[in-house]
Amino acid sequence: MPDQDDEVPAWQRKTEGESRIGATLAVLTIVGVQVAPLKALRQQPVWLLPALEILLLAGLVVANPYRLNREEPWLRRGGLLLTGLLSLATAIAAGRLVFELTHESIDNPAELLASGGAVWLTNVVVFGLWYWEFDRGGPAARAHARKPLPDFLFVQMQSPELAEKEWEPQFFDYLYLSFTNATAFSPTDVMPMSRWAKAMMMVQSAISLVLVILVIARAINILQPVS
Repeated sequence: MPDQDDEVPAWQRKTEGESRIGATLAVLTIVGVQVAPLKALRQQPVWLLPALEILLLAGLVVANPYRLNREEPWLRRGGLLLTGLLSLATAIAAGRLVFELTHESIDNPAELLASGGAVWLTNVVVFGLWYWEFDRGGPAARAHARKPLPDFLFVQMQSPELAEKEWEPQFFDYLYLSFTNATAFSPTDVMPMSRWAKAMMMVQSAISLVLVILVIARAINILQPVS
């Protein structure tokens, strides 16, 4: 007689949990952008937020180094705090960039593109982390199948016959969701189901749209020949 678990998709039953590697690399990418030598985005003091983020990340990795399946309130709060710090740093950088653009302080096209691209990239990664942290209660809760109803409906959930038996959403899936939302300014193949998911996607699309418009407008102004 077949095991009942074999008939249930992996995302609906208890699993060993996903690897920590993807989310850790995402955090390190944002920290790397924060300390990059871009004057328009540099915060003061330069190393304060990156140092706090690395310390918090190190604590989370030591406490749960391999598979994200350990359900502890303090681990959950630590993960949300880390994402909050990354979001704060990104918001400050975005605010500084908007200020520089609106006051026409950036006259170097290379610096403009690098600064705009850096903020856009961190915006994508940060929202990917938020989607990953909140969908069905976060990675640990998903590993234990605590919540049956998804906040994001992936194609593999709608058509399980087209996916591997052990498929379940992992960090890269949420990063892809964030990337497509930031480029298309709307859902593509991943549908938000809960109201908070729809609200967050709206906010991300609005931020991305404003950044793109400002950077393009400033670039046209810089590159336009003086008559």
